[in-house]
Amino acid sequence: MLKIESVSKRFRAGNFGVRDLSLEVKSGVIGLLGPNGAGKTTLMQMIATITRPTSGRILFHDQDIAKRPNELRRRLGYLPQDFGVYDNLTATEFLTYFAALKGVRSRQRVMEMLESVNLHGVANRTVGGFSGGMKQRLGIAQALINDPELVIVDEPTAGLDPEERVRFRNVLSEIGFGKLVILSTHIVDDVRELCPQMAIISQGEVLVQGSPAQSIDSLGGKIWRKMMDDAGELADVEKTHHVISTHLVAGLTEVRVYADSHPGAGFTPVDPDIEDVYFLNLSRGRRN
Repeated sequence: MLKIESVSKRFRAGNFGVRDLSLEVKSGVIGLLGPNGAGKTTLMQMIATITRPTSGRILFHDQDIAKRPNELRRRLGYLPQDFGVYDNLTATEFLTYFAALKGVRSRQRVMEMLESVNLHGVANRTVGGFSGGMKQRLGIAQALINDPELVIVDEPTAGLDPEERVRFRNVLSEIGFGKLVILSTHIVDDVRELCPQMAIISQGEVLVQGSPAQSIDSLGGKIWRKMMDDAGELADVEKTHHVISTHLVAGLTEVRVYADSHPGAGFTPVDPDIEDVYFLNLSRGRRN
């Protein structure tokens, strides 16, 4: 179990990356969802013992990881946002090297991990010729090579094409059993596809934590939609309604608002989704 107690990270310039953040997760896959600059990477780096909190505590199995970082590192798998590779090494050589760094000497384990991320067919190809998605799958293989209890992956699908994103999600979904996997992302679909738990983070603070399904259900009957082609009408709606998102659809602007009762002419009720949960909580955060 991972428990984060009132953690803050203040940088030398005086700004906060994370401010008084508390979070508790037990097992399975949890998605940390938030915009770029929300503090997700700073939080991940503190959990991975790369940097220390300015205040507060992070406990893993009731042990303060700042006091005993090596205890966690032996049980940790980490895929950072900017994962570099050695282009001149083959996939087997690359993974063997990282396995050795983590005290794993089994060639069989290396080959099993390459197969688990569907790279066994290119095991003897140099990594420099891999696509972005293949490199990310190799990254998750190195994170899992030591069979960790805690797995941290930071923005793993950013920059991947749709096909590679689906492949990578499939890999992540398979590793969540019996482990705690923390997935940081700003891509709503990642959480919808992968995570039975989520926390929405903005400006270094947790806005909401819980089950995506329960959060969606809580918005039943409160999300309304209207199509507009007049910028002036949109400006008027923004003044009088709680607009949570706008999207272009076939040249028209789809406006979604949050309201307990019918918000007016032209609006129709829609079933809420995870994007509505996300944008509603971000808009509430901006209002506070």
